[in-house]
Order: sequence, then C-alpha cells, then structure tokens
Amino acid sequence: MSSKIIQVETSIKERYLVKGKARKHEVWIDQPENGGGQDKGPTPIEYFLLGLSGCLLAIARILAKQKRIQLRGMDIRVEGDLDSDFLLGKSTQGRAGLTEIRLTAKMDADLTPEQKEDFLNEMDRRCPVTENVRNATPIRLKLE
Repeated sequence: MSSKIIQVETSIKERYLVKGKARKHEVWIDQPENGGGQDKGPTPIEYFLLGLSGCLLAIARILAKQKRIQLRGMDIRVEGDLDSDFLLGKSTQGRAGLTEIRLTAKMDADLTPEQKEDFLNEMDRRCPVTENVRNATPIRLKLE
C-alpha cells in the first residue's frame, strides 16, 4: 500500500471569508451575502460537493484510460439537503451534515446504458471522497 499525506491550510479573514491553500493554489471560501458573507467564493459545503464531483470525474478519466473507453465528455450535478437551523444553533433536532446527497451524471461514450451504469458504479467505488462519505473517517482535533 502506498500512502501520502494530503494537506490544506486555511485562515479566517474578515467576516466569513476564509483563505485556503492547497499546494500552490489559493482558494476563497465564503458565505452568500444574505448569510452575512461577501460571496467571494463557494461555501464549505459547496466545496465539499465540488470535491465529490471533481473526484468522480478524475476517476472517470482514469477508468476510461484503463478500460480503453473513449470518454468524450461527462457532466455531474450534485445536490444535497442541509438543515441550516441545526448548524445555526436554532434547533437541537437533526444534524449539521447533509441529510441526502443526490448525484446525476451524463456520459458521452459509446457504451450501452448498462455499461454506463457499471462505469458510474466503479467510479463511485474507487473515489476517495465518496469512500470517506460512506465510511466514517476519524477526525482528530489538536489545539496548538
């Protein structure tokens, strides 16, 4: 098994604006204006959904190459249901996370509908983000 450490760094700026860094890439995380932010970037949960779909599409390219499938294109739409009352502390019922994630994929490849379904399921099985969602990964907090 080969293992590597994936690391990102973030720091809070004014209001809800967060500057993130992943390797040499800077990203901005924010809240919409109607939520008190400046809308200078996606919200954390939007980045999470982007990460899920982005990971699946990267795996799609890997799979297509390995299986010698000409994948001309693929689009994924991801949406999830969020109980904002819980995360804002207005309710103690429910949970802070998404209660359901729905993913819709469109694939441009010379495959039957059944082959496309199999391809999508294999993408799902091999995606690290999907795997982390389906199987609890311990999170250790440490204060410096």
